[in-house]
Amino acid sequence: MKAIRVAQYGQVEGLSFEELPSPVPGQGEVLIEVAGSGVNPIDWKVLSGAMKAFIPLQLPYTPGVEVAGRVAAIGEKVTGFAIGDEVFGFINIVGGYATEVVASADRLAHRPKRLSALHAGGVPAVALTAWQALHEHGQIKAGQRVLIHGAAGGVGSMAVQMARIAGATVIATASARNHDYLLKLGATQMIDYNQAAFEAAIEPVDVVLDLVGGDTQERSWSVLKPGGVLVSPVSPPDARRAEAVGATGKHFATRSDGAQLQEIAALFETGELVIEVEVLPLSQAQDALRKSQERHIRGKLVLDARR
Repeated sequence: MKAIRVAQYGQVEGLSFEELPSPVPGQGEVLIEVAGSGVNPIDWKVLSGAMKAFIPLQLPYTPGVEVAGRVAAIGEKVTGFAIGDEVFGFINIVGGYATEVVASADRLAHRPKRLSALHAGGVPAVALTAWQALHEHGQIKAGQRVLIHGAAGGVGSMAVQMARIAGATVIATASARNHDYLLKLGATQMIDYNQAAFEAAIEPVDVVLDLVGGDTQERSWSVLKPGGVLVSPVSPPDARRAEAVGATGKHFATRSDGAQLQEIAALFETGELVIEVEVLPLSQAQDALRKSQERHIRGKLVLDARR
């Protein structure tokens, strides 16, 4: 098998593309022949060394948290999957930038036929993040107003659609070039953060999904209704600010959950959810990570493990 390897923490220029022995699935695991590997900000954050106090890794390692591909072998006590099945999943914090990977079966779901393997490779992390943010932490309901910051990215574009499906009114902040894209996904009001202060342009909301952090998060308290919720996977909301406005702030790390991903897969199968991807060869992982660092991706970047 081939894999992208990180020998030491630092810049993306330090990556190498190496030949490695094929992994063997253990109990409860499956071996996946990878077709597509999603590129996520966590990949370059871990690579930089900024998270080594929280995520200690043995070097060298292979980056990548999510894949889609075909089951090539199964370990003992695996149920629900067979050799030849097309699957996708949020596999781990590392390991995905490879032509083969071993993953725990409970982190996987069957790939919806409506999605290509490359499109599916970009789904698990962002879809699970958006789902857990809105449904578990934001507890959105039909008729509520939801403000989504950073709406054109991977998590944001999933969240816009999921909030629409839930019956919420969606207000989104994004650059002007992404407004038509987000309106098609289900946003009802767009705000260009380069041209207008969102807090002066909208009525109060029930839920804020903050995918930006910093000053954007701080300013968001002013648009929350009493009893509202500010959810952010990016940075912990200020508990004192939440209390001052009678709201709740929630910070979370995305949980890998194969059963939940299978629920999400059903929404792709019916066409209620879609994903836009940009594809680069696995061998160009350095370029993909640089593009991700620029933070102006619409939808998701995916690495084609077959190239």
